[in-house]
Amino acid sequence: MSDALPQDDGLPPFTEDCAAALLDGRGRIEGWTPEARTLLSRSAADVVGHSARALLADPSAWPPLVAAYARGVRHGDAVLRTGRGAELPVVFQAFDLAGNGGPAGYLVLATPAARAVRRHQDRAFIRELFHQDRVGLAVFDPGLRLLRTNTHLLPYTGVPHDLRGRRLGDFLWPGDADAIEGGLREVLRTGKPLLGVEQVLRTLDDPLGGVTLSVSAFRLQSPEGQVLGLTALFTDMTELRRSAERLALLHHATASVGRSLSVTDTGRELAAALVPGLGDLAVVELADGVVHGEEPVPDREGRLLLRRTAVAGRSAEPAGDGGGRPEAGGGAAPQPAPETVLVAVPSGGDAPDAVGPAPGGRAVGGHPMTMTVPLHARGMVLGRVSVGRDADLGPYQAPDRDLLREIAGRAALALDNARRFTREHRAAVGLQRSMLPPTQSETPGASTSAVYLPAGTASGVGGDWFDVIPLSSARVALVVGDVVGHGLAATATMGRLRMAVRTLADLDLEPDELLAHLDDLVSQLPAEPEEGEEHESDPDDPDADGWRDRHASPTTGATCAYAIYDPVSRRCSVASAGHPPPVVADPGGGVAYLPVDPGPPLGVGGLPFETTEVDLAPGSVLALYTDGLIEGRDGDLDAGMAELAARLARPGASAGPLRELGREIVTGRPAAGLADDVTLLLARTRTVPPEDVACWQVEADPAAVGRVREAATARLRAWDLDELAFTTELVLSELVTNAIRYAGGPVEVRLIRAGRLICEVSDPSATHPRMRRARLTDEGGRGLYLVAQLTTRWGSRYSRRGKTIWAEQELPG
Repeated sequence: MSDALPQDDGLPPFTEDCAAALLDGRGRIEGWTPEARTLLSRSAADVVGHSARALLADPSAWPPLVAAYARGVRHGDAVLRTGRGAELPVVFQAFDLAGNGGPAGYLVLATPAARAVRRHQDRAFIRELFHQDRVGLAVFDPGLRLLRTNTHLLPYTGVPHDLRGRRLGDFLWPGDADAIEGGLREVLRTGKPLLGVEQVLRTLDDPLGGVTLSVSAFRLQSPEGQVLGLTALFTDMTELRRSAERLALLHHATASVGRSLSVTDTGRELAAALVPGLGDLAVVELADGVVHGEEPVPDREGRLLLRRTAVAGRSAEPAGDGGGRPEAGGGAAPQPAPETVLVAVPSGGDAPDAVGPAPGGRAVGGHPMTMTVPLHARGMVLGRVSVGRDADLGPYQAPDRDLLREIAGRAALALDNARRFTREHRAAVGLQRSMLPPTQSETPGASTSAVYLPAGTASGVGGDWFDVIPLSSARVALVVGDVVGHGLAATATMGRLRMAVRTLADLDLEPDELLAHLDDLVSQLPAEPEEGEEHESDPDDPDADGWRDRHASPTTGATCAYAIYDPVSRRCSVASAGHPPPVVADPGGGVAYLPVDPGPPLGVGGLPFETTEVDLAPGSVLALYTDGLIEGRDGDLDAGMAELAARLARPGASAGPLRELGREIVTGRPAAGLADDVTLLLARTRTVPPEDVACWQVEADPAAVGRVREAATARLRAWDLDELAFTTELVLSELVTNAIRYAGGPVEVRLIRAGRLICEVSDPSATHPRMRRARLTDEGGRGLYLVAQLTTRWGSRYSRRGKTIWAEQELPG
């Protein structure tokens, strides 16, 4: 509906407050209104009977006015002089007063020129306001019935063409009409304008569509204050609101996708970010190898095998009603079990979008309106993401497709970052596990079991390691260490340190001395470069180096705990390089942390390490671990140590299988949620019975060698080891003779039966024996060579009182 407005004929808009004068046929003033007196400050007595020419500021302008009037011009402008002598520009309109044979007089109306201009502008503004189609304009009466509108008011489905006399409730949804009319009534009641209130409006004919309008209104009233109604302005904010919602969805998706370095979790984050902003259902399908860190490789026909990775939202069809396999390019209905689908990928490595009804009648989750875009990053198609919604919400538009493509592009980079990290993480875990010893071991000194859990993908695999090293004389070394940092660099450094510890342990060094050598070695190791520095940048991925830098750590130090347990003396010697102290659980149920004085971490250098010695009861469980086991989410190490002690103190814990005990201790720490590696090494100590040890003190007399051979043969006979008597006599003869000849006394000989037959000869000399190849003419130099050929292995170690040469033989059977 649109009311016709009178055309502007150029006449000044005269109202009831304009000045009026009555002139006779000769131009003399006969009548003067109060408004004229106010306008010109001249009373009727001053002007009546005088010529109107006297009112002009320039009397010479009178003849042109008369001439124009004679030509039929009835309006114009003039400059009058007021009673105070001031000039006043006015516009006027003259009317003829009929008389016999011609005008009997004239009626002249005048108003100030400035006021006339303003009224012309007001009329033009109102006219153009009703003619424009950018803002809806409506005038309501006090009963909120429509009086007039412009043509743009609610040009939507279900709005009648003629709105005159109608109420909003006649064509709008009741709830929407009531909301607007409530605000309009408040404007009528208080006179306070309504400004920019947004409201969703739906018509009775199209209740599912709806638009968002910004409503403003102000009250209309007469000069006397009578309420005449109100005027309301309606501005369509639908597209602006949708643009804001799309931008908010893009920001939300950017912030929520990529927080995890797990491919599966990133896919779930993407699906969750799209619902309900872009649809009722979102499905993420990834190439089969992407989840495992591999690059997607199309088959011979150029197709990718996609596997459903994440689903978010509700399905419009019953779960499990798949209706067959989806076609290439179409969506897939959610199933309880993951589905796979082959999708054709163009040779260019990109994949096309699909917007609108699903091809072949298939729909995403049964939703007829679907939209699918590829997940494309760094020249690869990783998969695709699809969204769907009911037909009642209308088809997807081009801005929706652009938004999904933008989100998919950013999510694809996050997915590829997660894929790369997964590949690195798997490689690091595989490398680290290949460098670690078996988790179960049996030695004469202890039975051991280890548990290793790599850190989750958020931080990368660390540099934890453990080791069980058999030493001479049935002793065993237990090692647990932790390299600073995560990733392949930490794993490589861990491998170096583990091999270094095994090499130093083979020298039979005391724990503090071994750590001192290891500290010197770590100090000389060059710091590992940040991962990515030794790789060229990908020109197609400006963020690749930044991603590597954020998830790589330099490895410049480590902590380590090194313990040696002697089953003969039941003594345990421990030294620590910045590592948490071991804990021991005795068979009686008591649990205590060893009073180890931790030295500085490896790599600091310049500070000594101390060895702590304790006697352990037979069957005690010694636990060495890394800080990942005791470090909780709040970083409270004391609480973690208390929890570890409580688990070891559980009745029957120290007597049960070590493997089950280790699993119980690390229960509740899933690998996916670990911030650091968890390593736990449990050792149940054993003892060598006194009857399996024989010891003799030998004076520095060559004649004593024969007595030692006889005593050793008698002990071997008592142990039912007669088969080893000849070899043992020969070994002892050579070792004791050398000790007496080159070191003097006193000399100590010891035989130990502990899995093997161990022969030891100790003397006060600090000279290290060296095996050499004797020449045919040499009378000596063949002793150690014979020992090496007759025994399984041999060696020497230093002690506070000198050195000990030992040799081992396998027991018969």
